[in-house]
Amino acid sequence: MGHKTHPIGFRLGVSKDWHSRWFAPSGKEYRQFVWEDLQIRSSILEQYPDASISKIDIERNSSDLIATIYTARPGIVIGRGGQRVEELRKMLEELTSKKARLNVQEIRQPELDAYLVARGVADQLERRIAFRRAIRQAVSRTMQSGAKGVRVMVSGRLGGADIARTEKAREGRVPLHTLKADVDFAIAEAATDFGRIGVKVWIYHGDAVGEAEIAAELEEMGTIEVTLSPDEPAVEVEEAPVAEVKEEPAAEVEEAPVAEVKEEPAVEVEEAPVAEVKEEPAAEVEEAPVVVPKAKTKRATATKAKKPKAATKAKAAKKPAKKPAKKTKITSKAKEDDGASTKKS
Repeated sequence: MGHKTHPIGFRLGVSKDWHSRWFAPSGKEYRQFVWEDLQIRSSILEQYPDASISKIDIERNSSDLIATIYTARPGIVIGRGGQRVEELRKMLEELTSKKARLNVQEIRQPELDAYLVARGVADQLERRIAFRRAIRQAVSRTMQSGAKGVRVMVSGRLGGADIARTEKAREGRVPLHTLKADVDFAIAEAATDFGRIGVKVWIYHGDAVGEAEIAAELEEMGTIEVTLSPDEPAVEVEEAPVAEVKEEPAAEVEEAPVAEVKEEPAVEVEEAPVAEVKEEPAAEVEEAPVVVPKAKTKRATATKAKKPKAATKAKAAKKPAKKPAKKTKITSKAKEDDGASTKKS
């Protein structure tokens, strides 16, 4: 899976510049300079926690150190009559053992600075303001200030939940792979009772036409030098005379006379008389009498239904004759036996 690279580190040398600009002749001095830069930034942020400081740029040369502080509240950093600036300058000279100079730059639109927006969301989370409300307010204010795109992401135990999660809010366009895009990015942390909550902010200001790109292109093109040796004289190129072309007058063309066409009178055409057609009376056609078939009588149907007698006789002959039922004769002896049996009973 791909991971999102740091927007500022990805554009260094193209549309972004380093926050520390110096050269170390050896590795030992390099380590010393890195540690001093870290101490300078941390001490300034500790002394001015409410000054809304966005970033601190540090430049070094052989004998001097120049620190530029970008803040939305320059009055807090400067103090009355520049008293606090003098105290800070002396502290930097003791820390680096070099002559220090301080510059204070005011941020006129803090809503367009990524670190100040992230710090504002983190402060609201520390005051137990609903995280969704804080995110939406930050996005709306940034877009109203003139940004072309903004994205805010909050991660941690939001609302005191047992499981950490991530919430995002986005509006506009935030290109991450366009090198000429001016994208500001910053990270801030909110220390809550349930743990630390991280806040990330991306702000897109539009495409930046960097001066570094123009200078690099000019260096690549270089300068073209043309030298002529003293022995060879310069060749003179004579221009050929241009022949003059005389314009001849245009020949006049006579227009041919147009013949007049006389209109002849239209010939009157007499309409032929239409012959009248007499309508002859239609011939009367006599209708032929319709023959209605007579209904069949009952006798005819009865005769058809009856079968010939000869056929019925033949069928009757084929059937076997029924045997007559046997008649039992009761004799006198049987009667006597029946009478004796009744007496005994």
